[in-house]
Amino acid sequence: MDNKPLQPAASHETEPAFTEKRPLNRREFLAKGGLFAGGVAVAGVAGNAVAQSASQASGDANLPPNIPPWTRSLGGPTAVPYGKPSKYESEVIRHLYPGLKEPMSAYSTSPLQDLDGTITPNGLFYERHHAGVPEIDPTQHRLMLHGMVERPLIFTMEELRQFPAESHIYFMECSGNPSFLPPYGKTAGEVAGLVSCAEWTGVPLKTLLKEVGVDPKATWVTAEGADGAAMNRSIPMEKCMDDVMVVYSQNGERLRPEQGYPVRLFVPGYEGNTHIKWLRRLHFTDAPVYSREETGKYTDLMKDGRARKFSFVMECKSLITYPSGTQQLSRKGRHEIRGIAWSGHGKITHVDVSIDGGNTWLEAALQKPVLSKALTAFRAPFDWNGEEMVIMSRAVDETGYVQPTIEQLIEARGKVSFYHNNAIQPWKISTTGEVTNGRA
Repeated sequence: MDNKPLQPAASHETEPAFTEKRPLNRREFLAKGGLFAGGVAVAGVAGNAVAQSASQASGDANLPPNIPPWTRSLGGPTAVPYGKPSKYESEVIRHLYPGLKEPMSAYSTSPLQDLDGTITPNGLFYERHHAGVPEIDPTQHRLMLHGMVERPLIFTMEELRQFPAESHIYFMECSGNPSFLPPYGKTAGEVAGLVSCAEWTGVPLKTLLKEVGVDPKATWVTAEGADGAAMNRSIPMEKCMDDVMVVYSQNGERLRPEQGYPVRLFVPGYEGNTHIKWLRRLHFTDAPVYSREETGKYTDLMKDGRARKFSFVMECKSLITYPSGTQQLSRKGRHEIRGIAWSGHGKITHVDVSIDGGNTWLEAALQKPVLSKALTAFRAPFDWNGEEMVIMSRAVDETGYVQPTIEQLIEARGKVSFYHNNAIQPWKISTTGEVTNGRA
């Protein structure tokens, strides 16, 4: 790996080359703004009136040194039953699959380009449904465990909550994130918005397995949901005895309906369609069920006509979210690449970034904590002076796996594959600072 410093980017130790903006001293501030201690406007000050008039004329009446109206009046009520984002963030929303008129078997993507950190708000967590979102009364919902067990059991939701619980931060990603096929998305969310990350709370599945006494010959579990599609997938028993959870809360509150309320399966690191929502039963068997969703769908076709069977794990991937598609660099000088990385095999060990289309690479800084099977934030400084650039990132996980290029994936699978595209994503910065998808 070439770890030479990026050119023209400066090293991590170099101070940002920003133009110094000296703050006004108190005398200058009073003279320009007509203010006194406490931030109250001085009535009748001619200088302030002139400044106020000029600001209003230019449309900047609320900018310093003027006092905006929200500072001169009471705010709204505090006793709001459930908090909502500011109305000025109304564009930060999930986006439905383009062209869908009846979004029953559909998906919506997280706006990754508008999010900070690694935890996805519940209202922006990506969705994928196969028969719409059922409205389930938790008092009428049950979870049944049966098949190759000593004691078949049925649990109410209250009974599930009485078992010892755990909370873990994990990402979840759809296996079709993104497709190999065009059209390619414009924004980071359109490109790879079928990934999100949250803190999940529930019962370790192995706790319930002890309750029912699983037959040692049972090697698979078929998980089935209560939605109209009766979505089901086969999960290896080895995984079930490791870190699979039966969860009822997300980011500290009960699951949203679109996330499987009142209970879902969570299979850390595995493709999202195995995380069965609205979980109603777990059937223990000695073989996979080979359902439609694991034969006709969610298999990776290879260039020789065969298909990879059970491509469970979401491989190591990274994505630059800033600067990314449709964003604009409005000034020259020091900027910062920011993004997220994740791996279904465990922790991210490092992320490399490039500003010259992959000719040279520099290791980015990882934000702590770096958790297993969770989104990890990374960042790296770079200088933009009006030249055209192609920026990209590549992640490496604790197994030593290196995120591939799209050419490497096509060489291995051909052009007929659809799922599990974890290729490096390029973004192109034009001479005007406009950022577009470098693959389009």
